[in-house]
Amino acid sequence: MRILVVHNRYRSGQPSGENRVVEQEVSLLRGAGNDVVLYERRSDDISGFSIIGKAAVPARVVWSPADRRRLGGVLAHRRPDVVHVHNTFPLISPSILSVCREAGVPVVATLHNFRLACANGLLFRSGAPCEDCVGRNPWPGVVHGCYRGSRLATIPVAASISVHRGLRTWSRGVSRFVALSTFARDRLIAGGLPAKRMVVKPNSTPDPGERRAAAGEHFLYLGRLSDEKGVDLLASGWSDDLGRLVVVGDGPARPALERSLARYTSVLVAGQLSHDESMRLLLRSTALIVPSRWYEGFPMVVVEACARGIPVIAPAHGGFPEMIEDGRSGVLFPPGDAAGLAQAVRALRTPETSGRMGRHARAIYERRYTEERNLDRLMGIYAGAIEASEEGASERGAPRVS
Repeated sequence: MRILVVHNRYRSGQPSGENRVVEQEVSLLRGAGNDVVLYERRSDDISGFSIIGKAAVPARVVWSPADRRRLGGVLAHRRPDVVHVHNTFPLISPSILSVCREAGVPVVATLHNFRLACANGLLFRSGAPCEDCVGRNPWPGVVHGCYRGSRLATIPVAASISVHRGLRTWSRGVSRFVALSTFARDRLIAGGLPAKRMVVKPNSTPDPGERRAAAGEHFLYLGRLSDEKGVDLLASGWSDDLGRLVVVGDGPARPALERSLARYTSVLVAGQLSHDESMRLLLRSTALIVPSRWYEGFPMVVVEACARGIPVIAPAHGGFPEMIEDGRSGVLFPPGDAAGLAQAVRALRTPETSGRMGRHARAIYERRYTEERNLDRLMGIYAGAIEASEEGASERGAPRVS
């Protein structure tokens, strides 16, 4: 199958699970013998733009004539069977969907976050989940400055949501939407996307080929250090009697977190590490702690933990209850509850409990999150999108040219 993958890469200074998912799926598809072309833009490139180019970025968030032309050329030259869109923000823009539609090429869109309904893509504001803009005009996000804490920066994002909702760009241009969890699917449908074209397909991760041999040496936080990640709950809920905690990552909340954790002798803030170094620490963990205050999309670190036989502690909201079987592959705690987080850590401190839950986490990985399972799902989604596109073309009296 000829597949055109479209993705706007996030800044390299902010390690992105979404970037990694795209890389892994492209490799997976090519390994299965598919002809995969990658149309990619990089947010890092913005720093090298001219003054005029930088000034034009807000307009490109809404509509990018340059990418429409370039993608049109790729479609004409490579004639893919299907286009798989991941992220179009900020340089590509959703305007490329109409180019695919005009070319008669079906589109599959994986929705890694909630940006079609929310300016910051997180459904999160003022320290808590927020759904004020779901299914409604997104301008409350401008009032609150939801994107980067700036009303000015939020305007083009809200404008893009409004313009493409009015033009029905997504609903007319996408044959199959891929949500990463049932929870995300339901929120996206509430935001106005067609339920009949929505499928749920979680991400996968390669089998690491090694599993935890013992109960672990420490609890581990691995991720961005920012407010929505709930790192403040680690500081307010931790105590030295809980055991050793290693915190890996960087971000705007790091200085405050280091000050708060300085009183504990059992905590190490290791900063940003490479993926390989992080996975070695994960392999030696008693449990992974994911204390997020926001719903999360599909945190890859949870699946990476399951693959290594590591149980997970996470809040009981968003997609987490679908990924973690409470009391079996990990422990769920009340969202935003530092005392509940500490209680979950205590429940996993014994080697017997951690080992038992870790084995069940690995069994979940083998059932749901292997690359083989992901490839089967992907190819089925592509086939369904192509079939739907051909049926639609036939109904319009214009069979698709291949």
